[in-house]
Amino acid sequence: MILALLVLVMVAGVVAVVAIGGQSSEHAKREQAAAQHFEAAAVLDPPKAAPALALHNYLGQPVNIASYRGKVVLVTFLYTTCPDICPLITSDLRVALNEMGPAKASKVQIIAVSVDPRVDTPKAVAAFLARHEMTRRMQYLIGTPRELGRVWEAWGVGSQRDLEQPQFVNHTGIVYGITASGERLTAYDPEFKPSEIVHDVPLLAAL
Repeated sequence: MILALLVLVMVAGVVAVVAIGGQSSEHAKREQAAAQHFEAAAVLDPPKAAPALALHNYLGQPVNIASYRGKVVLVTFLYTTCPDICPLITSDLRVALNEMGPAKASKVQIIAVSVDPRVDTPKAVAAFLARHEMTRRMQYLIGTPRELGRVWEAWGVGSQRDLEQPQFVNHTGIVYGITASGERLTAYDPEFKPSEIVHDVPLLAAL
């Protein structure tokens, strides 16, 4: 069993609130009020534009996070043969989508980025998505080690093959919440509750 590593910005139970300079007082107060009610493990301080993320999905189609502006984007990092954390994250994201209902879920895009290019072949990803009932509900992005490595670095994600059990990968277990305006604002630990995502999506959509 592997243990997911949390990035340093994750501080469970701590919510940081910041008013961005140059905003109107009313707008800053609205953002501050929203941030105080997030159920995420952390609210990033300060929020910044989401890092670039442009790869191909398992079907060979280009996917660029910038094309989802106006939607809430949830970004996570997985691999298909993961025995514990990745199935848990995927399952809880599916539950969250189901609990939102079709109308709210239509305003959310989930993006998973592979942390193991060796095993995450198109066939393996297709089977993983089908097994977790996430086909067409999650963009699962794959690529070469160099392509994926650039994304991991940009997003502060660690990925390292386990030395004692090389079939497993030790990697950062996290879900980032991206606002409709394209800012990386919230972070959820790998054992988040689906209700946290359901609660936070409308807040992310309003920003």
